[in-house]
This record gives sequence, C-alpha cells and structure tokens, in this order.
Amino acid sequence: MTSTWTFRGYRAAAVAGLTLAGMLLAGRADAQSTSAQTGDYLFRTYCAACHGTSARGDGPLADAMRKRPANLTEIAKRNKGVFPAEEVLKMVDGRQPVKGHGGPDMPVWGDVFARSGDVSDPAVVQARIKALVAYLEGIQVKAADY
Repeated sequence: MTSTWTFRGYRAAAVAGLTLAGMLLAGRADAQSTSAQTGDYLFRTYCAACHGTSARGDGPLADAMRKRPANLTEIAKRNKGVFPAEEVLKMVDGRQPVKGHGGPDMPVWGDVFARSGDVSDPAVVQARIKALVAYLEGIQVKAADY
C-alpha cells in the first residue's frame, strides 16, 4: 500500500503532536483552577492552535493542515440557523466522526481529556466537553449577519 503522506502532512502532524503535548502539560498545571472548566479557556487551550482565537479556522497551524479547520462560528448557519449541540458534542467527544477530527490533523478531545492525567472521572471529561460546546454555541454568528 502506498502512503499518501507528504512532507507537509508529516510536518503538520508533528507540529500538531508537539502542540498537543504542550497543551496537555499546561492543562495539568491548570487543572485545579476554576478557569480550567470554562469553555473559553478550553477553546483557547485546545482548539485555537488550529481554529484560531476567533474560531474561524485561521489558527497558526491552519496552513499546515491537509484540510483547513472549520469556521466554528458558522455551525448554526450551516444547519439552517440552529446550533446542533448534541451533534457537536458527539463530534468533539469522538462518537461522530468528522473529516480531520480524530485523524492525524486533530485529536478526539474526549480521548485527550480522559488521558490528560489530571482527569480520572468521566463526569469531569463530559463537563469539559459540554463547556466547550456551550462556548461554541455562544460564539455563533447571528442570523442577521448572514
């Protein structure tokens, strides 16, 4: 079987892996702080490297990815104005596969949170994912903007 990986793909995977390792180490240090549970904090810590601080798919790693990260402010817009919270939760925790989500470009955050070393309780993992989903719901572009 021939691999379709290119140098750019290997580089993106390596950069993403190193970034993830750094984020996990930082997450351990902050695990006890109250802000560690907020969706904004989780987004900035785990998602902004690819999706950007604006969540528009323009993070510092975006250009190195095979598939550009999604604009997460337009999830509701792509779903006829309704934010599909349960579907987004399943995408983030890995129960619903998404291109690039869980592949070499982006980890499945349910697994990452569970393996981070600072969380042993599945309820805490779910609380983090729900906080992240609530944050995403709160940053959706308004219907008047599209």
